[in-house]
Amino acid sequence: MADTTILKGVLKTWKDDRGFGFIQPDNGDKDIFVHISSLKGMARRPVRGDVLFYEVARDTGGKLKAVNARIEGVAYEQKSAKPKIWLWLLAVLLGLVSAAVAAYFL
Repeated sequence: MADTTILKGVLKTWKDDRGFGFIQPDNGDKDIFVHISSLKGMARRPVRGDVLFYEVARDTGGKLKAVNARIEGVAYEQKSAKPKIWLWLLAVLLGLVSAAVAAYFL
């Protein structure tokens, strides 16, 4: 379970090709692992030297890792409001049924 305390640190190392790095916490604790999946929704990928805000959790092996992380000064990506394909299919189907019913009664 994640600790609800928000911590701050600097991204000390980052391996962009592998999607992970280590944060040097401001409080002087040991460096903490961070995976790209912990930075969901950020408008850009992290780079060395970024200030990160994060929570701490344990992975399945019991090691500490950063979760729910965000990069200071970087906005979240805006999700485009793309309609689901099934809505389009439903609209087309209803249109065809309506046209068939109208043709039958005319």
